Amino acid sequence: MSLLQRLRRAPLRDEAGYSLTELLIAIVIIGILALLAIPRFMRATSRAKMAEAKTMLSTLHAFQQAHYYEMDRYGPSLDAIGFEQVPLLDEGGTARYVIAIEAADRAAYIATATSTVDFDNDGTFNVWEVTESGVITQRVAD
Repeated sequence: MSLLQRLRRAPLRDEAGYSLTELLIAIVIIGILALLAIPRFMRATSRAKMAEAKTMLSTLHAFQQAHYYEMDRYGPSLDAIGFEQVPLLDEGGTARYVIAIEAADRAAYIATATSTVDFDNDGTFNVWEVTESGVITQRVAD
């Protein structure tokens, strides 16, 4: 008897593998875990993006302090203190926040960082501010 004839007569053996039910259960479990993890990931990325605003406002505060020590007043504009805005995302840059000095005089200033990106797509844009005290606070949460 040839090998081919023996193979034809050999009974089919149970092959090891997963059933469709087992595969579906595994996919459902992976989906549930993903649903639990994605919101936490989104919050972490939003916090990382907000760190950009804090860093830029901290730098602006240092520039304002230097301007104050030299001129005995806070600078009324970014150009006056030598602060250069990083190009925004829509301009081909990397910044997500527009930095502006809202008010400045001899004794005080208020500067803001306003997001150009709506992080959670709710129509609200994140705004941070810094004053002469150097304390950075969130004015509008996104």
